[in-house]
Amino acid sequence: MRILTVGAGAVGGFFGARLATAGQDVSFLVRPGRAKALEARGLRVAGQGEELHLTPNLVTAGAVGGPYGLVLLSVKATALHTALADIEPAVGPDTAVVPLLNGVAHLHSLVARLGAGAVLGGVAKVVTTLNDDGDILRMAPPAVILTGELDARPSARVDAIRRVLAEAGIDSPATEDIVAAMWHKWVFISTLVALTCLMRGTVGEVNAVAGGADLAAALISETAAVAEAAGHPVTEAELAFTTSTVTSPGSPLTPSLYRDLVAGAPTEADHVLTDLTLRARALGVATPLLDLAALQLRVHEHRLAAGRP
Repeated sequence: MRILTVGAGAVGGFFGARLATAGQDVSFLVRPGRAKALEARGLRVAGQGEELHLTPNLVTAGAVGGPYGLVLLSVKATALHTALADIEPAVGPDTAVVPLLNGVAHLHSLVARLGAGAVLGGVAKVVTTLNDDGDILRMAPPAVILTGELDARPSARVDAIRRVLAEAGIDSPATEDIVAAMWHKWVFISTLVALTCLMRGTVGEVNAVAGGADLAAALISETAAVAEAAGHPVTEAELAFTTSTVTSPGSPLTPSLYRDLVAGAPTEADHVLTDLTLRARALGVATPLLDLAALQLRVHEHRLAAGRP
């Protein structure tokens, strides 16, 4: 299968490296700066007992080629508009586009630009980051991509994609309702984002003080209530996993949005938190803590827009 991975950062680079190492025909669509670094050093993945080093096939905007069988869209929401224009030439009548962004708002943009027939749902579960050299560090075991048709129907193309992923050591269990799975991931990541950004600390630091675990539990209640009101109730097992993750003593865990915040960089706040609070208002769900977190992040974005990092 001919595959285009849009982005070669911590998520797209990791999954693309796995697929390329497994023998798939993988190209990475990257910006000129990232292309220069990868040309000099190669694409490297390390951690959790894994060491990968490959010379990636790189393409840049305007020279994407196509069509591809599979497009893995792994960019931040802030880069989505540009990425959609870049990948349009890569999408043919048989192309499947699997977005690996958090939240669900991007689905509307993808369908409007590329057509409903091209777009699948997608969820990535992986804990990776880039180090100062631009190498990918894998910090925890999960390596999962969930995908499926947006209308939840069985699909031969989804089955084929899942087989390709599995052959590369990427878990891809069957998913009855991929949109529900995307909502459930949204509950997890929005809880984690709100907790760490409000408190300006890691999960462990928040839970080390009185009231930290109570705040985490209150945030879970809000995010899960929005998902339930939207028709995607979170299972007890998933709620237990989220609770365990965000109340873990000593955990160094932070989401990438938090790391962007403390670095004084733009964040995906609108996509992850503001959109969730707007949906909550429309559904009649009160989310005062999420509202506070979203407001704080909007102040951060306003400061950046005014040139005051």
